[in-house]
Amino acid sequence: MPHDGSPLPASPLLPDLRALTAGALPQLETLLAAAKEDLRGRVTENGKVSAKALEADQYAAHALSWLATYVLALQQLNAWADRLHSDDRFGEIEALILQIGFGEYLAQIQGGIPMSQLEVARLSDLGLDWQPDAAAKTLIAKGNSAAARARLVALMCDNQARATFGATGLEAELEMIRDQFRRYADEKVIPFAHDWHLKDQLIPMEIIEELSEMGVFGLTIPEEFGGLGLSKASMVVVSEELSRGYIGVGSLGTRPEIAAELILAGGTEAQKAHWLPKLASGEILPTAVFTEPNTGSDLGSLRTRAVQTEDGWEITGNKTWITHAARTHVMTLLARTDPETSDYRGLSMFLAEKTPGTEAEPFPTPGMTGGEIEVLGYRGMKEYELGFDGFKVKAENLLGGVPGQGFKQLMQTFESARIQTGARAIGVAQAALETGLQYALDRKQFGKSLIAFPRIASKLAMMAVEIMIARQLTYFSAWQKDHDKRCDLEAGMAKLLGARVAWAAADNALQIHGGNGFALEYRISRILCDARILNIFEGAAEIQAQVIARRLLD
Repeated sequence: MPHDGSPLPASPLLPDLRALTAGALPQLETLLAAAKEDLRGRVTENGKVSAKALEADQYAAHALSWLATYVLALQQLNAWADRLHSDDRFGEIEALILQIGFGEYLAQIQGGIPMSQLEVARLSDLGLDWQPDAAAKTLIAKGNSAAARARLVALMCDNQARATFGATGLEAELEMIRDQFRRYADEKVIPFAHDWHLKDQLIPMEIIEELSEMGVFGLTIPEEFGGLGLSKASMVVVSEELSRGYIGVGSLGTRPEIAAELILAGGTEAQKAHWLPKLASGEILPTAVFTEPNTGSDLGSLRTRAVQTEDGWEITGNKTWITHAARTHVMTLLARTDPETSDYRGLSMFLAEKTPGTEAEPFPTPGMTGGEIEVLGYRGMKEYELGFDGFKVKAENLLGGVPGQGFKQLMQTFESARIQTGARAIGVAQAALETGLQYALDRKQFGKSLIAFPRIASKLAMMAVEIMIARQLTYFSAWQKDHDKRCDLEAGMAKLLGARVAWAAADNALQIHGGNGFALEYRISRILCDARILNIFEGAAEIQAQVIARRLLD
């Protein structure tokens, strides 16, 4: 029975649904090819894509990125449905998600894809006019119907005990991992996270120690270096569930993930043997020290310099937006070792050791100072500005042992970092959905639960649909990475879409709360603040769209 005790509404599923969704994809692929061709013709100079011309035509470039993201997302949603059908796990909830997702995203492709609340990417930006074929036309007209959304929400209310609304399509081992970390988040994180946020407290060391014992920090580090040697898909599931509890806890594994990727891809054998076991065990906590006050996303122009001395290096300069800087043991620090350069060349990466700070003295290491940046959300590890003045780094802690490789080394980590950010976004979105759903069930207005009102139910249905779309795109990125396939494009798309989905879910869940959502005592206020950062870090949405466009035209 649904939420109000009345019979479930009749199923509004379209006949031959899977044939319709499969039939719509070839036309989308043709449309995307035409969009690429149109933009390539506009930004090509002397046979090559001009970065200057691409930037000048930035709106069209980002429209292409969003179109390509939607096409890949629908491809992966359809592949998800195929896998579930083959395993006899494709039930009505899954069918409704497929139908609504295709209906809505096809309609947006035809009419305009929201890049933000103020910006809509239209096919006319790319010189195109799309006439949907029969399959796409049917899905646009009938897929995302009010009846379909109502039926989906009724089924969601009957399935609240499930970890996700709709089967994920993952294998049993990964679902066992999900169950373990979901229980942990429910018991050890959710009851306390809002208090940590309101008091702007660091996540307790007890949580970090427990996650260390559970293997979170060595999840994907090879067994030969003391890690668990699990897949990136497992990292996604763990990050998703911990971020559902609190994005700060879900992000504790991000810095070890980045540090381990840097060392595995660019470190010497001695550096791997020394650092990776310590990262995997949680004996040392790392932080990433890349961004500078005047560079933001333009890492190639950073100014912090490293000067070689007789016994190592001395670092001088300023860094900002450094997460978890105070109580960590080592910094993956990007600095300029060649003063004759002014771009990405001449940058080097260091494994810069420091003494963990205390509340009274957060930065006790000589040559280093720091101050906290007060933030809206994402508070559990805190953000800092750092200053370096002759800060000493051992000679053997130059990553790879050869200067000038820092930017290249950093680029090699972006796939995993953005996959993990996509996972964190899914977790935050799931938290918003669960919080909004529970409030809509509990809150009575005009003699009935909020969820009985169609627009409230519709918001919840669309959250569930978009979360599954973003989830499948992120899982696909992880699958590509696990199978040694280049996936910077897919990872970027997962991050781009996931961040928008998380913000929309949080914003709409707060709207469901009404005035109470604006009160600090309700955790949806925290979820909204936490969701906002996802469109900024690990590549702001605008930067991400530009990178995707450039890759599409390569």
